[in-house]
Amino acid sequence: MAQTTVQKILAKAVGRTEAKVGEVLEPAVDLAMSHENGALVINQFREIYKETGREAKVWNPARIAIVFDHRVPAESAKTATNQKLIREFVQAQGIRKFHDVRADTGGICHQILPEYGYVRPGMVVVGTDSHTTSHGALGAFSFGIGATEMAAVWALGHMLNVEVPDSIRVEINGAPARGVEPKDIILNLIGQLTAEGANFRVLEFHGTAITRMNTSGRLVLCNMAVEAGATSGIVPADDETENYLRQEAGVTDPIKPVGPDPDAVYCQTVTIDASSLAPQVACPHTVDNVKPVTDVTGIAVNQIVIGSCTNGRLDDLTSAARILKGRKVAQSVRLLVFPASWRIYREAMASGVLADLIEAGAVVCNPGCGPCLGIHQGALGDGEVALATTNRNFKGRMGNPKAEVYLCSPSTAAASAVTGVITDPREEA
Repeated sequence: MAQTTVQKILAKAVGRTEAKVGEVLEPAVDLAMSHENGALVINQFREIYKETGREAKVWNPARIAIVFDHRVPAESAKTATNQKLIREFVQAQGIRKFHDVRADTGGICHQILPEYGYVRPGMVVVGTDSHTTSHGALGAFSFGIGATEMAAVWALGHMLNVEVPDSIRVEINGAPARGVEPKDIILNLIGQLTAEGANFRVLEFHGTAITRMNTSGRLVLCNMAVEAGATSGIVPADDETENYLRQEAGVTDPIKPVGPDPDAVYCQTVTIDASSLAPQVACPHTVDNVKPVTDVTGIAVNQIVIGSCTNGRLDDLTSAARILKGRKVAQSVRLLVFPASWRIYREAMASGVLADLIEAGAVVCNPGCGPCLGIHQGALGDGEVALATTNRNFKGRMGNPKAEVYLCSPSTAAASAVTGVITDPREEA
């Protein structure tokens, strides 16, 4: 039976050679990730053992990763207490893939996992965060789950009742024009599919544009697959995947790519000509309300955010710095920059990228998710407008339901920071 990439991964996870779409399986989990919401998982996990009289021990501490990133440093006594609880649990359980609030090993969870080589092709990866879909960029089947489900994974080492999903084949061909980035491609796709167009399905990415795209760009695509309702996004592993894992993540053990059969059956095929795309902007208050930047140029903005798990990597910051170098952020705008990890922060500092951004007027903050979901470091005032390289723009997403959020690429964000209004980066590049 011809199979898609995810069908093959799930079949292997249950010790079989085939998995049919619609089957319900209990696949073994290769990696389970949580961030500060691990405190809730811990409580649920302990409930599982409460009536048994047995010691609450995780099934395999080597397969659990916990990363502090949503509220770092802690913004409240409640958060600090939850982080303390997690630190004690991590120590007691022997969990080594733990990334605390540190400038040597810290960062946003969806950057840390690839950066440290925790994710490999063919893995089943679950996380208590909806953007766990990011890790499909490395050829894994990766998706978000709830705290109760994660507690069961910690106890059992496998998922319960996973239905094998259909896959949508996304063909992206052509070379994007200068100023058009992977963020523009995925925004365009979400606009085509709508926020529910890929519900309970996987977006499997192919095409010449994908072949040429680096892992950073692929992470952008898979990160935002969930915004079209997808269970996951996945790029079948190739030479780029292996190069990233070897050179950036330091992986030395064997890498075994998993890809679809040539005659795999997809429920839908979507084709995008990247060479014909203009920069894209998602307008308030839904991610699928996508328009070419030329339709929204001139809208005044108060705050611009460059960073997050979506667009906080070195090439994102470099794209922004290229536009901002030698220029100044408009006096009417606050520009906040959040590198996705402290490794990226150090690389950007060493290369001069941070100096260019700071000289332009940007405020560079520690890696974290706070402004993206509006709980830390950069909430919006009533009636304010934000332009961000983050992944969601629902009402209240950046901390204030009386504000508006537009989403864009790093180049569009940087160009707009100079002018104070939404600007086509092709005019400023």
